[in-house]
Amino acid sequence: MGLSRRSVLTAAGVAGLGVAVGTPSAEAIDRALRETTKRAVTPAGTTLESVATPVDGTAAYTRLTVGPGWPLVAREDLVAARGGRDDRRVALTSFVQFTDLHITDSESPARFEYLHPLIGSAHRPQETLGPVATAALVDRVNSVRRGPFTGRPFDFVMTTGDNTDNHEQLELAWFLGVLNGGEVTPNSGDPNAHEGVQASGHPLYWNPDRRLDGDWSAFPVIPGILTAGTRPFTSAGLDVPWYCTFGNHDDSIAGSLPDLPGMEHWYTGRYKVIGKDSQTTVKLARAVRTPGASVPASELFGGSGTIREITPDERRRPFTTAGFVQAHLDPANTGPGPEGHGFTGSNADGVDVYYTFRIAPGVTGISLDTTTLAGFADGSIGLGQYLWVEQTLKRGSSVYYDFWGNRVTHSVTDELFVLFSHHTSDTMGNVLPDARHPLEPRLAGDAFVALLHRFPNVLAWVNGHTHSNKITARPGATPGQGFWEINTASHVDFPQHARVIEVADNADGTLSLFTTLIEARAPYSAGYGDTSPTALASLYRELSFNDLHADPGHVGSAGDHNTELLIAHPLR
Repeated sequence: MGLSRRSVLTAAGVAGLGVAVGTPSAEAIDRALRETTKRAVTPAGTTLESVATPVDGTAAYTRLTVGPGWPLVAREDLVAARGGRDDRRVALTSFVQFTDLHITDSESPARFEYLHPLIGSAHRPQETLGPVATAALVDRVNSVRRGPFTGRPFDFVMTTGDNTDNHEQLELAWFLGVLNGGEVTPNSGDPNAHEGVQASGHPLYWNPDRRLDGDWSAFPVIPGILTAGTRPFTSAGLDVPWYCTFGNHDDSIAGSLPDLPGMEHWYTGRYKVIGKDSQTTVKLARAVRTPGASVPASELFGGSGTIREITPDERRRPFTTAGFVQAHLDPANTGPGPEGHGFTGSNADGVDVYYTFRIAPGVTGISLDTTTLAGFADGSIGLGQYLWVEQTLKRGSSVYYDFWGNRVTHSVTDELFVLFSHHTSDTMGNVLPDARHPLEPRLAGDAFVALLHRFPNVLAWVNGHTHSNKITARPGATPGQGFWEINTASHVDFPQHARVIEVADNADGTLSLFTTLIEARAPYSAGYGDTSPTALASLYRELSFNDLHADPGHVGSAGDHNTELLIAHPLR
């Protein structure tokens, strides 16, 4: 179930350091780290310095400890690196990506945790601790403060979707409170008792207050941890402006189902299903996973089975897309800014929730909406938004290629572009109609990649959704042309990363995009009797590593971690 230290190193792509796969050399690792340290301005607080590592990767349950940092890997997939660039480098921007925070109301009745043996994301042992652990990630950004390779202070933070787990009003309030700062009380229903599945005594779940036989028997007994995880805490809030992109868990039931008639009844009701017979479980899991399938909500959230009576809570009502945007526009939620966190009044009706924003002089950000209200996890892009992106890029490009590949030049001020979305190009195959534009065609990821290839000044497309670290070169039709697709792991599943991204002009006809992973500001191990916020954040990480459904592949390889991504400067 766990990763051994050797498999962690192999998964981290030690082969990229010039040693054979599976036979990492300590000397080679140390040499690469020393070289990285010389190139970095300030590696402190990042995975250049240290990385969470299991104490015993062969055990059924293991604690974590400090492991060696991951060195910088230069990737020349698109253009060759040129010597001396560190001395010429001029920073253009530095920012941080959060993604897939999945702030979760684990006591909500509008969940189907009992499907987790078949759908692993339906329940995670760490999810109750999510809000306080996300505050520790905020603390990490505030302490690091600047890009490790350029030294440029962070211009902003972008969170690329799945900010909430079940598009519930309470989850949205907690998310906004953690990022903006202030007191957060991540509790629902009975304020004096935890009423989620982990306090049910059901062996299908890890119950931290007691030892139960079954799949979770190796997990520790930690009495009181659920109470500690739902008590009020104070988040410092981000010190820099932050922007928001919409994800499928922000618009759909558990990120998978469209809002069904009568759903508010299940969200705010008094009965929570915690178990069903195996035949019904298999049938429901198949329906949830199949796009276009008929999902019987009354059976999914009610009907027969093991039912627990809980305290109803009106604050659990699901928010609409418009409600999500309007909450960001509320002056009470401005925090460090900007007002609306990227959204403007033109997005307030929830129909079109994409926008542009100024990253830095000469650099423009484009935040996309790749979700569809038809439900189901994967996404696509509507034709109207596709054409809007095309026009936005044309207005900022003195040179681009038309649909037929002909070079077009016109007199405008050139901009560099970085795009942000929740979904990756490979997970944009869900072309079911969006209820906001029911007659509009939906386009898949390959069509959108083809659009971006027409514009040489697109540097990167930054996204999430897969919960994995993966960086992919997207070469264009001509030598040196193309862009980088930068996909980052979630904060809910191990390895629980966020990513610093720096863009620098090398003054030699190339640009460098530095990508550096960071972890929450919490110790790698804390005493189980310690219920301080940082100790809870530490346990959140530890539980995610040991989750029965943890996927070692989410860690990625060395070329997906701390990298220098070379790209030809389109304006030189």
